[in-house]
Amino acid sequence: MYKLLIRPLLFCFDPERVHYFTFSLIRFLHHIPGMGKLFQSLYEVKHPKLEREVFGLKFKNPVGLAAGFDKDAKLYQELSNFGFGFIEIGTLTPKPQEGNPKKRLFRLKEDAAIINRMGFNNGGVTQAVERLKKNKGVLIGGNIGKNKNTPNEEATSDYEICFEALFPYVDYFVVNVSSPNTPNLRALQDKEPLTQLLQTLQNRNETKPKSKPILLKIAPDLTDEQLLDIIDIVKATKIAGVIATNTTLSREGLQSENKTEIGGLSGKPLTKRSTEVIRFLSEKSNRAFPIIGVGGIHSAADAIEKLEAGASLVQLYTGFIYEGPRLVKEINQQILQITNR
Repeated sequence: MYKLLIRPLLFCFDPERVHYFTFSLIRFLHHIPGMGKLFQSLYEVKHPKLEREVFGLKFKNPVGLAAGFDKDAKLYQELSNFGFGFIEIGTLTPKPQEGNPKKRLFRLKEDAAIINRMGFNNGGVTQAVERLKKNKGVLIGGNIGKNKNTPNEEATSDYEICFEALFPYVDYFVVNVSSPNTPNLRALQDKEPLTQLLQTLQNRNETKPKSKPILLKIAPDLTDEQLLDIIDIVKATKIAGVIATNTTLSREGLQSENKTEIGGLSGKPLTKRSTEVIRFLSEKSNRAFPIIGVGGIHSAADAIEKLEAGASLVQLYTGFIYEGPRLVKEINQQILQITNR
């Protein structure tokens, strides 16, 4: 029904407006008594064999929603009813910011992809915290970044502010230094500044009565040498793991009219490269740390491929938009089928 009726209608309109319209619609539907339970009955797959314990957290299933979809933690409770095992909110910054000028979100229908140059548009970490205080049992990841106007030399302070504000309300953290849409942000992926940033957050983490997992989200455009640096940094700083991968700057093989738009590319064109990065990190590190696989998951087979490459968990974003919520159920069903063999 989604791909035959709903998606063609939604794809007639501007993608950013559709995003906010869909949020409003999902929220409205959940005000109707029983609708939350109905969505759960349609999309949730519950089974002990789907449960995963990763970096000390227990996930009811290994399929999560990636950051960027619910930036401001406005809909995590409702979105969890579509069968997700966890929801990652953000990217959040210390101060509210509008992000980049519109138009900044583009569908590439022929490629089953999206290009975005949103630029960390969000209402700031303080507002998100107020919404997270109302959480009723959803496992939440907090994806954090720096404000656009904060120079890289002062970026660590922005991450610390977000870390401290979110600490009581999220289950794990994701340090985002890999978005291509904030000027010079990816320079923080270089070995020295990245090590310093992660170590500072780990030092804060260790002062807490109980520390929380910190993960690093990396770009798919890193070279093998840079990926080896990532492995060294994870080991040196003792962070919990890696999310592979963010959006790409590559435009190789695209067919769509919008392929020349500036921004990060997500969706099917990223499937292969994301899996390559997961496999490289897993093999070269001898599976020394957990990896969350994200990028181009549009089918259950795509998700299984990432899990077999070395991912412990997977996340959806563009595939969720193109394939609909049934994709979550199909992935969990396929995982369960494989587990029962």
